[in-house]
Amino acid sequence: MTPQTAAQHPYVGMWVTADGRIRQELLANGRYDEARGARKSAYRGRYEVDANHIDYWDDTGFTADGEFVTPDELHHGGMIFFRQR
Repeated sequence: MTPQTAAQHPYVGMWVTADGRIRQELLANGRYDEARGARKSAYRGRYEVDANHIDYWDDTGFTADGEFVTPDELHHGGMIFFRQR
């Protein structure tokens, strides 16, 4: 399966840990912006989604990945994110 462009997948939007400390916004242009605590835009980069798998490439060269286990739950970096509605 080929990776989907950001505009083609249903995961665009804000994802937040249960405590609200980490907030990750998946933008429709294939970029993401992650805030940690009071530090806005702590990490930025691009991402691609292939089915339920997401790959991240941070602007500093760091790479990571994750899995959407449901349409509203993302497991990434040992953390669980929930879709913010």
